[in-house]
Amino acid sequence: MTPDRGDPDIDLMLRFQRGDGAAFEELVRRHTRGVLNLVYRYLGDAAGAEDAAQDVFVKAFKNLKHFRPEAALYTWLYRIAVNTCIDRKRKPFFLSLFHADDAEDGAGAAFPALRSAEPSPEQHVESQQASQEIQRALKQLSPKLRAAIVLKEIEGLRYEEIAEVLEVSLGTVKSRISRAREELKRVLIDGREQNGPPAV
Repeated sequence: MTPDRGDPDIDLMLRFQRGDGAAFEELVRRHTRGVLNLVYRYLGDAAGAEDAAQDVFVKAFKNLKHFRPEAALYTWLYRIAVNTCIDRKRKPFFLSLFHADDAEDGAGAAFPALRSAEPSPEQHVESQQASQEIQRALKQLSPKLRAAIVLKEIEGLRYEEIAEVLEVSLGTVKSRISRAREELKRVLIDGREQNGPPAV
């Protein structure tokens, strides 16, 4: 993917490479929320997410002078974030609800509830036990599958963007996402057969 040369990120990156420190501060302001959300969802720990996000931007500061705008800057940041999370080997990200019957291939289609940042009190109560099931199921995913599914279903990246973030082929991205969905469904279904449906 060729980034838009009118992209403010590219302008800020070029300013930083010319020695403008304020440009990096602006980049941090623009991307803190996205990076923090990604690492929090992956790690499932607020304090750990803040530390990880700080590490991401420290690494970005050290390496931004060498960045070349052959891809979007945020995919480069997300790549650093994913690698940082994997290195930390913390708890997996926390998902609010999983619909095992949804298998569509669009971004967010298989996990529609992931898009809900502020669930209603009723939704929160109804999904609490299901969320605990998901948390247990996610612990069984490999870091590679976990990274692919969080970038797809939470961050809403396109397959091509995920391939850039993870530095793998498009086919590998699709395979990992498909495997992650299948494994989550299998684990959840097995758990429900053993324990019965979640009480609501």
